[in-house]
Amino acid sequence: MRAMNMKKMLTGVILSLSAISAAFADKGDGKATFSNPIIPKSVPDPTVIKADDGYFYLYGTEDTYNMPIYRSQNLTDWTFIGTAFTDNTRPRTVKPFAKKGKMWAPDINYINGQYVLYYTIGLWGEEWDSGVGVATAPSPEGPFIDHGKLIDSREIGVQNSIDQFYIEDGGKKYLAWGSFHGIYIIQLTDDGLGIMPGARKQKICGNQSEGSYIIKRKGYYYYFGSVGTCCEGAKSTYHVMYGRSKSLFGPYLTKSGERILDGKYDTLIKGNDFVAGPGHNAEFVEDDKKQTWIIYHGYLRQEPKKGRMVFMSQVKWKGGWPYVDGGVPAKNAPAPYFKKSKKK
Repeated sequence: MRAMNMKKMLTGVILSLSAISAAFADKGDGKATFSNPIIPKSVPDPTVIKADDGYFYLYGTEDTYNMPIYRSQNLTDWTFIGTAFTDNTRPRTVKPFAKKGKMWAPDINYINGQYVLYYTIGLWGEEWDSGVGVATAPSPEGPFIDHGKLIDSREIGVQNSIDQFYIEDGGKKYLAWGSFHGIYIIQLTDDGLGIMPGARKQKICGNQSEGSYIIKRKGYYYYFGSVGTCCEGAKSTYHVMYGRSKSLFGPYLTKSGERILDGKYDTLIKGNDFVAGPGHNAEFVEDDKKQTWIIYHGYLRQEPKKGRMVFMSQVKWKGGWPYVDGGVPAKNAPAPYFKKSKKK
């Protein structure tokens, strides 16, 4: 992999030291634990991928200019390694909002031998002046090369076309997106860089959520989204909702059989005295014990000015439905398990 410059190396060392609270701790009983937040910096809207080098890479909304990248071996200890874009590669082609717009809610994937990063870019609060772009890189460290606009709110007719999520199903590629004006899904081209000619958008969720994520597990598709206010510090009401379906296109139902398309949902995780506004979860990650982990952002209730930090919880399953112990973020918990392996 490409050597980092001295500034990035020093920054990474400093942030690694500041993240000691999230590190593994040996209690003497053979069970490792971790402490939240796993990244004590403002890195909203996280997305995670395990790369072919054996490391996990996490990207987030650009509270760090040009979109931050963190790396980890175990999901608990994260090191800042740089940004997805540079000033020279920063997206300029997604008009009319790229010049003054901000990038947020990235979604990282590995498609056809390259890393594909979908990103939202737009003007905060201007719901028709937002859209989705796409960039690629041969390495998860970037820098990513922009391929321009994929979705424009005005052109596709969906207000607030943000918070995109990529999924493959049945040999086809799809993108889900939207924010509080319906969640939609549409087929992409085989390279994932464009909308399939003739494809039509289909609504799969009502107006209650944003930050979509879909996982397929044991014959069901599970839709997860975030409900409430994301960005009001300790007053944030964000929480993670879900529903499930036998089809990618729905209908997604609650435990009681109500449709999320009609605004209904069940809650997976919500705020408590420790964390305000937990939400916008990244991809679910399965460890080497087949345990499921959800990574998301939130505010420390007592220190909201530090921004939306990154947290993690274990997702358990009962009767085909997901749950988190207590339904809230924990300060300390058993850590994910990964076998020790030699990195490439």
